[in-house]
Amino acid sequence: MNQKVTTHQAEEDARNADLKIYVNGRILPKAEAVVSVYDSGFMLGDGVWEGLRLYNGTWAFAAEHMDRLFQALKAIDLDIGMDRAEVMAALAETQAANAMTTDAHARLMVTRGVKTRPFQHPSLSRSGPTVVIIMEHSKPLLPRPVRLATVPHLRGLPMTQDPKLNSHSKLNCILACIAAEKAGADEALMLDVHGFVNTTNACNFFIVRKGAVWTSTGDYCMNGITRQKVLDLCRANDIPVFEKNFSLVETYDADEAFLTGTFGAQTPVGEIDGRVIGSGALGPVTELIRSLYRDLIARECA
Repeated sequence: MNQKVTTHQAEEDARNADLKIYVNGRILPKAEAVVSVYDSGFMLGDGVWEGLRLYNGTWAFAAEHMDRLFQALKAIDLDIGMDRAEVMAALAETQAANAMTTDAHARLMVTRGVKTRPFQHPSLSRSGPTVVIIMEHSKPLLPRPVRLATVPHLRGLPMTQDPKLNSHSKLNCILACIAAEKAGADEALMLDVHGFVNTTNACNFFIVRKGAVWTSTGDYCMNGITRQKVLDLCRANDIPVFEKNFSLVETYDADEAFLTGTFGAQTPVGEIDGRVIGSGALGPVTELIRSLYRDLIARECA
């Protein structure tokens, strides 16, 4: 049986045993970095998060990540009590405490804070917000292209839970991932409300057909920064690229498929619903995009 993989699989790194975590302005040893059981994030998933990646001492595309974080905070009416410079300073402080220079990943989480009683109403969150930064040494390790399985869980409408929001409430995606694993795959391929191919449970999704790159319209997908960088790179390098509706029929017949995300950049897909995609290996267009993205990172994080 093929080895189990995930899109966030990383090389083992012994330094992660002694991490320092940022919790509300304090840098704490990993074992002491805790939040209250009354925290609104733990209790209700009431919060937002941001993932960032460190290359050569620089947080890649930090301005875009801060834009997305503060857009999400405004959307859920949450005052973080910090401006962008202060958030970046907290990242730098955590980075320094862990002596990180490159190949590191940060998970920045903001919740509405500690509640006075264990109920839903946001007015009960009177001690907050809670701000946590988990930073790990992490170098992606992918032994083979990932396998996907289509699941019944959908990327929903904005009036239910907008997929563009990096919310702590990830149960829909977790259930999708569980369904995919039950089907023998690594991750879930999720459709939109009209039945068109959209994203996986954790990443944005692309296919390549006859040299052209296709991805979803963007109406129901995550507001992916890496997704946008891939679109920009294709347009700047004369690679035909389309944001459009497409079906599983067109997906199964694709020459290549890949995922995008902050952690793994571009992750090749070898199989969907038991159908081998292209050769089942990293394809030439995906390889070209990976190379262009590496060059972009080198310029961004010189």
